[in-house]
Amino acid sequence: MDIGGMFSALTGQGGVKIDIRLTPQSGVHAVPMEHYPSWKLHRNPFWRVKHPNATKPASIAPALGPYGEMQQQEQLYSYESHQDIAGVVTLQLAPGKKVEHLGIKVQFIGRIDTGFGLNEGRPRYDFISLSKELAPPGILYQPTIQIPFMFRNMDKEHESYRGRNVAVRYFVKVVMDRKFLPPLKKEHDVWVQVIGRPPTHNEAIKMEVGIEDCLHIEFQYERRIYHLHDTILGKIHFLLVRIKIKHMELAVIRRETSGEGMSNAMQGQAANANGDTTQNVFTETQTLVKYEIMDGAPVKGEVIPVRLSLRGIPADLTPTFAAVNNRFSVRYYLNLVLVDEEDRRYFKQ
Repeated sequence: MDIGGMFSALTGQGGVKIDIRLTPQSGVHAVPMEHYPSWKLHRNPFWRVKHPNATKPASIAPALGPYGEMQQQEQLYSYESHQDIAGVVTLQLAPGKKVEHLGIKVQFIGRIDTGFGLNEGRPRYDFISLSKELAPPGILYQPTIQIPFMFRNMDKEHESYRGRNVAVRYFVKVVMDRKFLPPLKKEHDVWVQVIGRPPTHNEAIKMEVGIEDCLHIEFQYERRIYHLHDTILGKIHFLLVRIKIKHMELAVIRRETSGEGMSNAMQGQAANANGDTTQNVFTETQTLVKYEIMDGAPVKGEVIPVRLSLRGIPADLTPTFAAVNNRFSVRYYLNLVLVDEEDRRYFKQ
């Protein structure tokens, strides 16, 4: 009995190796990505400065798979939402071997995945699922077989995202069905960007906050909506100062909310008959960057300028997502914190 051959078949090898290589067509501007975007912060705060035009492929570092396992990613391409996805599937057989199969198909799947987080219930939702047959049932004899594929005219409505408890994934999947054995599978991720237009109205943020008869400040930011490479400009006016301020900080905060019925819970509506709106809804808050913008006690009438470059934040910024498929949202906040000499903190988001 060939114990090694049986073990290989049961563990998914089966004498054949499946590779997927994307081949962007002429006219399709697919961008090779420098790394696989993630929720984590970069350890080196000057990473963006040292690598402003990094060209290393996303395959250099291993990434987490859809179920949290470590896997080596192949070259990751970024496509716009309207572009076609084309590539080549390569089947490599062991020398002198033949493989019998019940059909080979390629799938393009768009998925909202919450399987690796704390969410209960349905861990994933496929909003795109297309399938094409690559080969009918038969026997493979040639040592190397290449089969091209293309998915046209797909409406990829959601932008790719990889967060703490939720992810939006697009991937090409090849499945080879076999008799009496589990199918062989191979996946290749695709990153999708939804290019938006600048808003026609982008009003400034202006607020007055304070403590009665102790502190009164007014802060202004030139607009509410920013491009990911913009610079936030603003100023802070001290209209009344009767407490001793030690310093002032400005932080950028990212907040991910996920779960079934998430939008209803955010609006304070009833999520179930018991009125518990937070059941199955999880929130992760992350401080992306924090700067001290003032040191020392201000006086009445003083104006502190604010200038914060989003491109210098050591994290993979994403667009703001509002109730994507009623399953998650991602929002960004500016958090202004004042600390007095008794280490009491006054903040406003």
